[in-house]
Amino acid sequence: MKPPHPGILIREEILEPLDLSVARAAEVLGVRRATLSDLVNGHSGLSPEMALRVEKAFGVKMDMLLRMQAWYDTCAMRARTDQIPVQRFSPQT
Repeated sequence: MKPPHPGILIREEILEPLDLSVARAAEVLGVRRATLSDLVNGHSGLSPEMALRVEKAFGVKMDMLLRMQAWYDTCAMRARTDQIPVQRFSPQT
């Protein structure tokens, strides 16, 4: 199962119910509109600073958002495992 990107949660569970545009939410968060747009459209990851801004503005715990980002990143990397050519280390006896 592919986990949702935390930006999608921010868009669907915060911005849409509050009828906030990305531009207005960016003002509230003190970030550029393009920065928030990239996040809520799943084109960039959630930074700890942005998670704290979301917590302070909207009450969603940054810990949960950062766990979502870590889970998303982990699953994305697992999907690329065949593209990373590293062999298991075995110490010589």
